[in-house]
Amino acid sequence: MNPVPQSQVAIITDEPGWHGSELVSALQKHGLNGHFLSLTECQFCFDDNNNFIRMPGFTDCLPLGVFVRGVPGGTLEQVIFRLDILHALTAMGIVVYNGSRAIERTVDKAMTTWLLKHAGIPTPPTWVFESADEASALCENELQAGHSLVMKPLFGSQGIGVHLINRENPLIHDETFAGLYYLQRYVEPAGEDWSDIRVFVIAGKAVAAMRRLGKTWLTNRAQGASCEYMPLDNSISRLAEAAVAAVSIDYAGVDLMQDRQGMFQVIEVNSIPAWWGLQSVTSFNIAGRLIDHFMSRIGEGHSLTVLS
Repeated sequence: MNPVPQSQVAIITDEPGWHGSELVSALQKHGLNGHFLSLTECQFCFDDNNNFIRMPGFTDCLPLGVFVRGVPGGTLEQVIFRLDILHALTAMGIVVYNGSRAIERTVDKAMTTWLLKHAGIPTPPTWVFESADEASALCENELQAGHSLVMKPLFGSQGIGVHLINRENPLIHDETFAGLYYLQRYVEPAGEDWSDIRVFVIAGKAVAAMRRLGKTWLTNRAQGASCEYMPLDNSISRLAEAAVAAVSIDYAGVDLMQDRQGMFQVIEVNSIPAWWGLQSVTSFNIAGRLIDHFMSRIGEGHSLTVLS
């Protein structure tokens, strides 16, 4: 494979698709190109060559920056190794966006919830443990108190593997959950519809929001939810920005739900959010805004002229 010039940025993804095209177009406006590769293709080579990290397409030099659009699943060892690559790139002074520390904090729902609670961010009561007996006892206590629960894989996205636990749908014991029970009290929606709010935060500022209307209680767009524009107000913006600050991340999609008392709760903070649905109801180019911030981060450590 021929080496690429240093004016190229690595875009980490296994499926470039629409999001990849948007990022490449935004990079080109800065006079740069994007090169797609997967973390499964990256290597550590601790030999006589000082090029310890090897990335396809970057034979002679490492990329100017790395934009992470996906960290493939795998065994625990594989996932740790892939994150090690990102950690090493950061240690070498290359801007990784979002960084590996931020991805670790948010891909792990238990750690995300701890950080939110520790920062005083309103989020539903949540329990995480390994004991099946304790999980069963908790479910029974919550159901008797009139609450439903949501059971989620500790690592997961797009609503895949998420279960609602109520009298009709009891607690399940499945290898999908890897012997861990992440149980969160279900937030009963404020209105008649199943809906939640996705707020997109870049560089610490809420920039856009949408309401997702679900066909079922699952409101992920990947599960068939429709999207509609929602104007940002101060309360939603401040809450989403505080959630992002709590996990210390460059950009994120923050999911909020309004309970029947009118209070907003933070449900999740997504470090690798899709934005196709949000772009469909947003007037400005989201990829362009992301790349603008990404380039400003790169410019902080390099004598780089960022083109407007």
